[in-house]
Amino acid sequence: MASDPAAAAPRTHPADPPPVRRMVPRDRDEPHRVATPLELFFDLCFVVAVGQAGRELAHSLAAGHYGEGLRGYALAFFAIWWAWMNFTWFASAYDCDDVPYRLTTLVQIAGVLILAAGVPRLFATQDLVLAITGYVVMRLAMVTQWLRAAAGEQGEARRVALRYAVGITVCQVGWTVVLFLPHDVRPYVIPVGVLCELAVPVIAELRMQTSWHPHHIAERYGLFTLIVLGETVAAATVAVQSAVDGHEGLARLVPVAIGGLLICFSAWWIYFARPVHAHLRSNRQAFAWGYGHYVVFGAAAAIGTGLEVAVESAVHTAEISERAAAATVTVPTAVYLATVWFLHSRHTKRGTLAQSVAPVGAVLVLSCTALGVSGVPAAGLVCALTVAVGVLVHSREGRAPAGERHGG
Repeated sequence: MASDPAAAAPRTHPADPPPVRRMVPRDRDEPHRVATPLELFFDLCFVVAVGQAGRELAHSLAAGHYGEGLRGYALAFFAIWWAWMNFTWFASAYDCDDVPYRLTTLVQIAGVLILAAGVPRLFATQDLVLAITGYVVMRLAMVTQWLRAAAGEQGEARRVALRYAVGITVCQVGWTVVLFLPHDVRPYVIPVGVLCELAVPVIAELRMQTSWHPHHIAERYGLFTLIVLGETVAAATVAVQSAVDGHEGLARLVPVAIGGLLICFSAWWIYFARPVHAHLRSNRQAFAWGYGHYVVFGAAAAIGTGLEVAVESAVHTAEISERAAAATVTVPTAVYLATVWFLHSRHTKRGTLAQSVAPVGAVLVLSCTALGVSGVPAAGLVCALTVAVGVLVHSREGRAPAGERHGG
């Protein structure tokens, strides 16, 4: 594929976008490729929707509505994650940062805010109108980006961009049709729509890979993980503050808060323990890694949800048992540990002991569920111990470059 040196050059004045020009792919080996201010703003706006989905899940779980809550959360989080992911990979390959590009990206941000506004209705009454409207706005804006990319390409690269545009458009027609289906039919149709969305990148890039940048992609995913973990800490803080303001159960709240912080700190440490961009060599590795982050992001956000429920249980306002409340924290934490290990930690570890640290930690975290609310601080200690053992094992290996010896 052709490369435009101007497109690949670092932008030193992000407030002054260049004039409108052809959108051509950036250099896959471009040095110093980092996230732009627009991408960071994009992430921050998307996390509003993540927080909304998490709060609604917390209300559902605390009331004992597990099935409804998890279904609503899975659907809402898919819409948020998939729209974010598609833009992220596109921007890694085609970020030209001119006025049309910026405006189209801002339309996508507006779409996620519409989606966020529709999340409470999705949980309360399964009303999909506002949520699907916001999703379709985001996705059709993405079609515009791909059409611009197609206009600047030729040959197979042009066909890749057009396949993306056509595939996304067809999926949005399908989601619009869902709004007119009977409520009892939708549960059977929605999974088909999800599979169609997931198939679009696979089909579009079957013959040719877009020029996404491995280091940039790894950084973008890492930044979104940070933002989601930050939302988790914020949600837990608000829950603790509300309970403290009510002067209830302070002695029981402190251990929950400490356990939550240990879990969040450990989640950060484990994710960033070792760089993963070297593993992202082709679409085969990258698609599995990128798709798998639906579980990583969803579990990270759900940890905050669980901490809210655990706080409510600690002050006796939740309508579920203490073990069930503990499970809302321990299950997503264990899933997070196991998935991060599976997606990239295992690719950089050597030996049975190093490979077993995170999986064993996940199992031990799950076992803390039996302790009830006391299981939250216990899970936090297990997570901290998992990090400590990982650091010790890694220091004994003595093989990695000094700049990469962070353990985990």
